[in-house]
Amino acid sequence: MSGSKPDILWSPHHPDRYVICDSELGLYRIGPVGSAEAKAGTLPLSEETAATLLAINSDTPYMKCVAWYPKHEPECLLAVGQANGRVVLTSLGQSHNSACKELVGKEFVPKHARQCNTLAWNPVDSNLLAAGLDKHRADFSVLIWDISSKLSPETSVAAEKIRLSSVDLDSSTVVTKPLYELGQNDACLSLCWLLRDPKLLLAGMHRNLAIFDLRNTSQKTFVNTKAIQGVTVDPHFHDRVASFFEGQVAIWDLRKFEKPVLTLTEQPKPLTKVGWCGKLTKGHISLLCACIMLHGLHTVTIPMQVSHMKQCAEDMELKLQGNVQSVVYSGIKNIVKTTSGTTETRRCWSGSDRQTDVPRYHSEERCLALRLCGWISRGTDTDVENFLRSLEQEHEWERAAAVALFNLDIRRAIQILNKGAMAEKGDLNLNVVAMALSGYTDEKSSLWREMCSSLRLQLKNPYLCIMFAFLTSEPGAYDGVLYESSVAVRDRVAFACMFLNDAQLPRYIDRLTLEMKEAGNLEGILLTGLTKDGVDLMESYVDRTGDVQTASFCMLKVPRQITQKCLFLHSFTQTCLEWRGHMRFENDMFTGSYQPTFVFVLWQVFVSCNFCGKSISYSCSTIPHQGRGFSQYGVSGSPTKSKVTSCPGCRKPLPRCALCLMNMGTPVSNCQGTGKSDEKVDLTRENKLAQFNNWFTWCHNCRHGGHAGHMLSWFRDHTECPVSACTCKCMQLDTTGNLVPSDSS
Repeated sequence: MSGSKPDILWSPHHPDRYVICDSELGLYRIGPVGSAEAKAGTLPLSEETAATLLAINSDTPYMKCVAWYPKHEPECLLAVGQANGRVVLTSLGQSHNSACKELVGKEFVPKHARQCNTLAWNPVDSNLLAAGLDKHRADFSVLIWDISSKLSPETSVAAEKIRLSSVDLDSSTVVTKPLYELGQNDACLSLCWLLRDPKLLLAGMHRNLAIFDLRNTSQKTFVNTKAIQGVTVDPHFHDRVASFFEGQVAIWDLRKFEKPVLTLTEQPKPLTKVGWCGKLTKGHISLLCACIMLHGLHTVTIPMQVSHMKQCAEDMELKLQGNVQSVVYSGIKNIVKTTSGTTETRRCWSGSDRQTDVPRYHSEERCLALRLCGWISRGTDTDVENFLRSLEQEHEWERAAAVALFNLDIRRAIQILNKGAMAEKGDLNLNVVAMALSGYTDEKSSLWREMCSSLRLQLKNPYLCIMFAFLTSEPGAYDGVLYESSVAVRDRVAFACMFLNDAQLPRYIDRLTLEMKEAGNLEGILLTGLTKDGVDLMESYVDRTGDVQTASFCMLKVPRQITQKCLFLHSFTQTCLEWRGHMRFENDMFTGSYQPTFVFVLWQVFVSCNFCGKSISYSCSTIPHQGRGFSQYGVSGSPTKSKVTSCPGCRKPLPRCALCLMNMGTPVSNCQGTGKSDEKVDLTRENKLAQFNNWFTWCHNCRHGGHAGHMLSWFRDHTECPVSACTCKCMQLDTTGNLVPSDSS
């Protein structure tokens, strides 16, 4: 775009279409290379795909931002924000559509020209289009236009006619009166409508994120932050939004909007755009930020693995000495260390003319490890046929063939590969791999082994690679299988339990466990179990992703005596305790601590000292004081209350009330009157004196404040802040500004 970096805008209706926004608008469609016509404008995207140019629009110069109409009709309607603040409706190749004809060419013109930075269509009421503009001292920066409105000649003023006459415009296509005007004397850099309520608009203003409610435009909820660019709502979790500033991404929870719930600071270069993945797949959290996933693949699968541990502990026959649950939850690392009575057997290949014996190792502990890996069902039965059938149903042909091969059934592996090649959307190359397997020979100097050793590194699928690595390796030297990082941890561990001896197996498991702990890879829970190593792995995962909920629910699936070691779980439990509700009940049921009794929730908000940061709330508690009562300060009342005008920690004076100029903590009945409202509200009468009048109150915008009673009295007659030279309209920012006092009648 002119003066800005090029942008890509994906179609909200067709996943294979997008618009490139630069000096002109170009509509492209993604397809296979063979279907893309060899003509000017075709962009190669990869070896298999290319983008074909469908339409170009060069009628909107000075573009700064573009937004795609969210509804299906008209399909290719675009809103373009320009450098002079105007918003123009245009289209791409859809001018024949009658609905599109009425809208294309329509312009929305602000009172004062300045740059339009962002546009956002309302996803529900699609006639509403929000525009964010640069700051102007006499105008608003957030304008919400109704694209169906028309400029009525009866309501247009002479000034608008003069302003529009300076350019050659058709007055019937120009709208100059916005439906809503928000954000006075400020700048707006990003906008998005909140999906949970189509009347709420989130705006990235100059120094804060603000939520505007169209039902009451005089009020807003805001939080001060530098991360004001690129605000966007998670389409799968409507209370979660993302924004960014330079190389930092902030994730916000609208239910707790005081600060970000997570900040990502690992981006090496400044960001230009963030977005959420529109399709939420199993095991993924949906934020995509500069090609970096917010949360690493196992959000769903790992709790299933923990549940599998629990199932093994509950329904397997007790064949190991001691408590079977403690053995299962101790992890494969500890299980293989206690192995005893390992036997070595030699089996011949099934389905091969070669009768070479392959050594394998068996023990009850190794069978338990195979079961935890999901390869076998129960007991010492090592038949993996049920596992192979489940993999075939999931169309995991390569993995199923590898498991069959590791169980020395080369004929079954060939059958699986041939079946995968003939399946719908199957890979025909699997037939070639099956043909290569059928020629297996154990002769070390054979041409087959020489070719497979060199060509296996060229295979893209890791399971096909480890199949040939296994066939070309010497017994006991299986590094090509064990250290293939693209293969699932559980499959590598199962292979190690079958083909490594008692000296090799613990060393390999220890090394792999350390690698999983350092990386915070939740697949490593299979190795660590729910022990101290497991807690360390979970803490590493939480430090890396901030996903305390997944880690907590992993630990909640196990007996309580193990979860007591999890510090992050205690933190999560405390959060559930504060939130109460269903999540807390579910958490207590898992931990076995549910008691149907009332739980007292401690203070969560308190007033802190500006100097030392300590809470001053405890000194304002209702603990009875000995000796002199409250009347010594000239106030008749309860002897259990005292005057606190300084911080109990550092003894520095508390802020002064903007009206009475007395330190906060001084009862309002001790202070002088505050104006005309003294006739309306008699604060000295005992029957009118309320505890609320003594509360600390301040404006979150200008930070000025005082006694609640004085502030309410002031704003009954005034609209601006009582501090001189401050023009903040404090009470209009608060919902209490619309309340009528009960004692005013």
